[in-house]
Amino acid sequence: MNGQGTIRTEAVMGTLVTIHIVQPGAQEAIDRAFGWFYEIESRCTRFDEESELMQLSRHSGVPVPASPILFEAVRFAVSVAEETGGAFDPTVGAHMEARGYNRATTADRSSSYRDVELDPDRRTITLHRPLTLDLGAVAKGLAVDTAARELAPFVNFAIDAGGDLYLGGSNPQGAPWSVGIRHPLGGEELIDSMSVTNQAVCTSAAYERGDHILDARTGAPAQSVASATVVAQAAMLADALATAAFVLGPAEGIELLHRMGVDGLIFNHDLQRYATRGLRHAA
Repeated sequence: MNGQGTIRTEAVMGTLVTIHIVQPGAQEAIDRAFGWFYEIESRCTRFDEESELMQLSRHSGVPVPASPILFEAVRFAVSVAEETGGAFDPTVGAHMEARGYNRATTADRSSSYRDVELDPDRRTITLHRPLTLDLGAVAKGLAVDTAARELAPFVNFAIDAGGDLYLGGSNPQGAPWSVGIRHPLGGEELIDSMSVTNQAVCTSAAYERGDHILDARTGAPAQSVASATVVAQAAMLADALATAAFVLGPAEGIELLHRMGVDGLIFNHDLQRYATRGLRHAA
């Protein structure tokens, strides 16, 4: 994302986030956009014992009032879990901890998204058994989407949150933004590319998080594909579905993306390419 305009990079949500507004003099808007990243992280991370998410995790069996941000993140994560039959599941946090990605808690590894009850009228969340929610596959996308709404008046901008992208309008040359997909086997080589405007692009890949991507149904690392990329109107949707497609594998993954009305591209470990029917129209 090189070129003219206003560009800033900060470390937040466990990654480097770069915001690029094509026109100059947009520092205050970038301040506000980054503010959303810090706010959403403070509410949705499981790596801070004082976060709103971790405070929720300390209460089971009772309705807990939630902020609009946390409620929306959990609601969306549970809806994707339902859509994927539990292949994607925000209660995978206990499995992550058991594999050493955070210190262990008393969470029950047999829990599932069915143990999470949401009351939209009262905006409460009830955990029906001790469990640890992991919102890693939705919170960063939510932050990207919220920042994108903040930047929408500038029309032409790009947000890159560790590979979760939102590309608004045109690049500094007046053309659609070009997105390269890194080769699943590592290095800087690209295996594919696409042109995108006013859409999000998110990739889940072995090179990025390795066996951090777990199949919630088994608690074991997902092994069936090398990378899954999704193009959608919102980064939260693209991020969650890329994770789900990575877990489901090429056939079921592409079927899910078709069902959800988004475009995507999956490579297996033999580098066979699987794409949605409309991928060529993604821009």
